[in-house]
Amino acid sequence: MNKPIKVGITGGIGSGKTLISKIFAQIEVPVYQADDRAKELMHTELKDEIIDQFGKQSYIDERLNRDYLAQTVFNNEEQLKKLNAIVHPAVGKDFEKWVFENSEQDYVLKEAALLIEAGSYKQLDFLIVVTAPEALRVERIKKRDPFRSEDEIKSILSNQLSDGEREKLADFVIVNDERILVIPQVMEIDKKIRQYLVSTASAT
Repeated sequence: MNKPIKVGITGGIGSGKTLISKIFAQIEVPVYQADDRAKELMHTELKDEIIDQFGKQSYIDERLNRDYLAQTVFNNEEQLKKLNAIVHPAVGKDFEKWVFENSEQDYVLKEAALLIEAGSYKQLDFLIVVTAPEALRVERIKKRDPFRSEDEIKSILSNQLSDGEREKLADFVIVNDERILVIPQVMEIDKKIRQYLVSTASAT
């Protein structure tokens, strides 16, 4: 298998996947944050396409009008498909370019909220799913996003895949419930991925 191997990391809102990604970054595993890159691309090279599809009100003073766009696609599957058809392929190309730039690495991580829903996990070698109890996730989101009501948070959670559904596709699961230590879980996954790399190298 060509290096670097590509590992996805995902989880529901409030699961703590970004925290886990930061721990991997601390042990010098490069992390591609797909959601952040998507926002950057929407502010730059995807701007004209988004305006063509959703109108000039998609941007205010050259900045993406996220509230307008969210209202446009929320509960409108057709509009959401149109937006995803613009953003997901662009992020996919950007990620492959980034992987090439990190070709000297043993493995790299791609962090994204919708890795499974978008189907992009199928282009990766391994998938890590971060889980946490729903009540804890609600509390985390309240602290992080004080502008969201509890009903809104629960609505978001109900529209996402359950942890059980994600785990069926996972190669590795990290439990981030603030009881089980997460650093040893990260180190164990890192060890297993590196062992896999050694075993595949010796088999060729």
